[in-house]
Amino acid sequence: MTAGKVHVFRRSEDVPIYRPSVYSRSAILDPYPRYRELRALGPVVWLARHRLYALPRYAECKAALRDDGTYLSGDGVAANPVVNRLSRGTTLNSDGPEHERRRRLVAHRLMPRALRGLGEAVDEQAHRIVDAAVRRGTVDAVTDVATVLPLAVVPDLVGWPHDQRDHLLGWGAATFDMLGTANWQALTAVPRSVQMLRFARRVVRERNVLPGSMAHELLAAADDGDIGRDEVPALLIDYIAPSLDTTISAISSAIHLFATHPEQWELLKADSSLLPNAINEVVRFESPLRAFTRKAGATSVIAGVSVPAGARVLALYASANRDEHEWKDPWLFDIRRDAGRHVGFGNGAHACAGQGLARLETAAVLRALLDRVERIETLGEPIWAVNNIIRRLEHAPVRLVAG
Repeated sequence: MTAGKVHVFRRSEDVPIYRPSVYSRSAILDPYPRYRELRALGPVVWLARHRLYALPRYAECKAALRDDGTYLSGDGVAANPVVNRLSRGTTLNSDGPEHERRRRLVAHRLMPRALRGLGEAVDEQAHRIVDAAVRRGTVDAVTDVATVLPLAVVPDLVGWPHDQRDHLLGWGAATFDMLGTANWQALTAVPRSVQMLRFARRVVRERNVLPGSMAHELLAAADDGDIGRDEVPALLIDYIAPSLDTTISAISSAIHLFATHPEQWELLKADSSLLPNAINEVVRFESPLRAFTRKAGATSVIAGVSVPAGARVLALYASANRDEHEWKDPWLFDIRRDAGRHVGFGNGAHACAGQGLARLETAAVLRALLDRVERIETLGEPIWAVNNIIRRLEHAPVRLVAG
């Protein structure tokens, strides 16, 4: 069965039903009560509105992500069939050897060993950004801090030409937005995502990429016949969009959480060795990725529920990271928690390739803040972005009080 025919499946009789939309505006802006309701219903829940089998608990969600032989990405990971067809040819939309081949072409540039060479330059950039923010005192944690560093680092790493960088945030957000259900958010995102693809094709055609970059390496591989030239544009988008959005989410959430939990900032100030723990807890508590689907390649059983072949399974990362069955007091933000097993960046073969870069940049910003800032004060309510997939702040006004 194709992704476009998922609607013909009837739900299993032994699965509880959840009727509200998990992709409505209210559910996107205030998701955690919905996730609690889903987890209370059971480990597998039928989303009647979306005709999806949801996995809201940690154990089943992680197990499905790690079983990429049963729960497939090759027919797309969106919650709507149109985008699943449009996204063919991407790393995200592939399985097995084909996925490994595409990921291997560029993911090695984002591995911890490869990123070590960037560490000093990223730290210097982060300190300049934080110094400017501290001089101003009152800033927007998103636009003045969290967005600045990724936009300074990621496009150069990927090799994106200097023109059109003003569009990258909107294009990247659209690339994620259209992976939700076929709601207004997803439909209005398609034209912006197509614009990004067209520009990427122009970049490849004109070869105006930065020397020594990821794009430069891909074009060389195409010249050598290792990959098709038509594969290069999608591969560029595969890595630039996630490397921006997940990082901006992590950095802005970190600043906001330390502003609203001053005792946690004091803990980190007193013991900077907690920094890796702190980043994991930020990602657990405010997961950058809400959820992706997988297609059941064969009839399977999850926690006693029969899932028919061809059905769509929704892995709810953000719910799994707040699962009471896995975490003690999951609603508490505590940087002393061992949160390294979170699924905030996904898990298994399709785990976010840009997560190493996200960690590197988030750590750099937090180190710079630790050096210069005594406390972070929140100034009013933050504004959350409305996106089907990315959980990210749009604006978060804060005051940085220098030490």
